[in-house]
Amino acid sequence: MKHYPNIYFLGIGGIGMSALARYFLHEGCAVAGYDRTATPLMRALEAEGAVVHYDDDPELIPETMRSPEDTLVVLTPAIPSDHREWAWLRERGFRIEKRSQMLGYLSEGKLVMAVAGTHGKTTTSTLAAWLNHAAAGEGSAFLGGISRNFDSNLVLGEGRRLVVEADEY
Repeated sequence: MKHYPNIYFLGIGGIGMSALARYFLHEGCAVAGYDRTATPLMRALEAEGAVVHYDDDPELIPETMRSPEDTLVVLTPAIPSDHREWAWLRERGFRIEKRSQMLGYLSEGKLVMAVAGTHGKTTTSTLAAWLNHAAAGEGSAFLGGISRNFDSNLVLGEGRRLVVEADEY
């Protein structure tokens, strides 16, 4: 996949989306996005460098993120099809990827442990991430909650091991 210096999130406040936003901030990308609600998780993302707004208004998309040539859009399925920003981005030809597709791209070449199920995904994913970290001394993870052990929903580490929470999307 082409490298984009700017990543714009529609629904940046979700636990999975915010982990991706943290990942791209760590990779040196400019990150911005829309979410419906300001939460402590959003405030933490803003403190880490993301630019976030809370009104569905295409005019609020930062000027630096208004070109489809250098901005990739990541979308959560929770965004309704009549969302004004989503329509604006589609009309202008932005590449728009679902969160699950982005995890697929980031998983390429990795040894992936995808945790699925009805109950216990976050606990199991966090446990697997901790074992990779403590026993193997490596590995990254996209978690479905804020782990007390890592104080984050994103674990970054060396090596090819990757834990992801495989939810219904």
